[in-house]
Amino acid sequence: MTMGDDTPVTSLILPVLIRPVLSQLERYDLSASQTLRAAFTKAEAAYAGLTYDLVVGIMRHAELGVNMNESILRLQGSASETDVVEFRLSRSEDTFQELNKKSTGLKKILSRIPDEITDRKTFLETIKEIASAIKKLLDAVNEVAAFIPGSTGKQALEQRKREFVKFSKRFSNTLKEYFKEGQANAVFISALYLIHQTNMIMVTVKNKCE
Repeated sequence: MTMGDDTPVTSLILPVLIRPVLSQLERYDLSASQTLRAAFTKAEAAYAGLTYDLVVGIMRHAELGVNMNESILRLQGSASETDVVEFRLSRSEDTFQELNKKSTGLKKILSRIPDEITDRKTFLETIKEIASAIKKLLDAVNEVAAFIPGSTGKQALEQRKREFVKFSKRFSNTLKEYFKEGQANAVFISALYLIHQTNMIMVTVKNKCE
């Protein structure tokens, strides 16, 4: 059964899991790696979630019991800039580079959740870090907004920002539930949503400014 578009993990399988593997393949066969990369990118663009279905199908066939949300969240921390190039800004101005930094910073902190969630003291410190990183990211987005030409582009970014804030609040509520109910997987999913929303901000800025 596919998760479809209802969960964020489907959009992160390709950049966070598949592309790093293809980057390693480059050392042995550059042509094959580039062909596969292009094929996966094209297929995912045409059929969103296809890569996810493929990976889940392989794991099911191999009878591997893996929590995909936890695994992808953990892997996010080691995803290199070359593998997630569509979520990075190429403009050299400090404002754009700062947004790159804040985006990567938030995603790296979120990727530590699976390792730290069982240690309450450490996890509470991490939650403070996440809250600070969210604020810094929003400040960086506000700075970049001044560079976006035309009201349509500015409105598109403002809408993305509102979505991000909505999912930030949802993440905060999920944490409160976790401390009552202990559902770690709900926290993993909520963190992935936040990563996805961060990526969508970066894509919007790229589309309007580059």
